[in-house]
Amino acid sequence: MEERLMHEVWFWLLLAAVLVPQSTWLFVDARKRGSGSGYWFWGLWGLIQFPLPLAAYWLFVRRGLWKLLKHKLQEKRGNNGG
Repeated sequence: MEERLMHEVWFWLLLAAVLVPQSTWLFVDARKRGSGSGYWFWGLWGLIQFPLPLAAYWLFVRRGLWKLLKHKLQEKRGNNGG
């Protein structure tokens, strides 16, 4: 019983040691890059899940995939609707 409790404590400490720094980094970096109020989203998402928020942030924000997709969508709308 006592051994199981120690394993549970170590599990939660390890989980916190992964999620809190990830969340903090996502929040600070998104805020620094001017994500509007979206930095709260990145921080909260990073606090509840690992590693998907980090991968998504890297692809969409850091690599600029979001801007590329947005630009292509605007081009498509401009060609079809204008």
